Amino acid sequence: MSTSDDTDEIEASSAPLIEHLAELRTRLIRSVLALLVAITFFFIPIQGDFIAEHVMNFLLNPVVQTLRDLGDENPALQFTAPQEYLFTLFRVSMVGGFALAFPVIGFQMWRFVAPGLYRQEKNAFLPFLIASPAMFFLGASFAQLVVTPLAMTFLLGFADASSFLTNIVSTATNGAVEAVEKSNAATITFNGKVNESLDITLKFIMAFGLCFQLPVLLTLMGKAGLVSAEGLGNVRKYAMVGILVLAALVTPPDVITQLILFVVVYGLYEISIQLVKRVETKREAQLRADGYYDDEDEDPTIAEMGDEDEDRK
Repeated sequence: MSTSDDTDEIEASSAPLIEHLAELRTRLIRSVLALLVAITFFFIPIQGDFIAEHVMNFLLNPVVQTLRDLGDENPALQFTAPQEYLFTLFRVSMVGGFALAFPVIGFQMWRFVAPGLYRQEKNAFLPFLIASPAMFFLGASFAQLVVTPLAMTFLLGFADASSFLTNIVSTATNGAVEAVEKSNAATITFNGKVNESLDITLKFIMAFGLCFQLPVLLTLMGKAGLVSAEGLGNVRKYAMVGILVLAALVTPPDVITQLILFVVVYGLYEISIQLVKRVETKREAQLRADGYYDDEDEDPTIAEMGDEDEDRK
């Protein structure tokens, strides 16, 4: 009898699980279709070139502009394998397609998760679903427009700086160094590859896009009660060390670029503390409104001491 009851209970509980799996499959299929459509969009030709090529040229613009500033009037990047250019375009279309399809993907995720959330949890989660891509786009734009040009100026400027120093030394030695270089030294030029130059740009975009998620992540953790504004403030010095290490890892050995990343990420950390503090203030106000917290209540330890005195009397 008990075996039959257990079997019926298992069969009854398996139906919702199958429904959830079917719902998950539907959401995943729609997300993949949206991603494929977005990727295909980047292979639409406009003015003789694919949209992915226009996006790639925009991403490579810091390298090209830096070469122009260094005196190269007609800068050119090359590819050394037959499939390299196509794979580079496909990589650009993948990244751009995911960014373009994210609203659909995020909506499908939301529709799958939302039925299992309470109304208060939905109201708390939905703003972060919107803020996350917005902050990523802000960080990616900052990387493309500010950080990458500075990094390329520093990295590609070595050759120009080396030539400048060589000319100074050659002048001081009456051309002796220049004569030695002409007879022994090889000509060193920059022949940039498309995929490698694009790789640096995409790394900066991903790094800063993820760093700009810090306020979203910490505020969400604050809503869940996993972190507090006081706790974040107490570990501020450790956060500074961690941000310095992060700046050294994701940026070239350029003090200016590292300083920019440190200032930006640390500023985001301080903003996160204020956002968490605001979340705590709202939570406390809600508890007061629900009657769980009263301003006129004494400190719990003092109240307990008063109760003990009354018991003694």
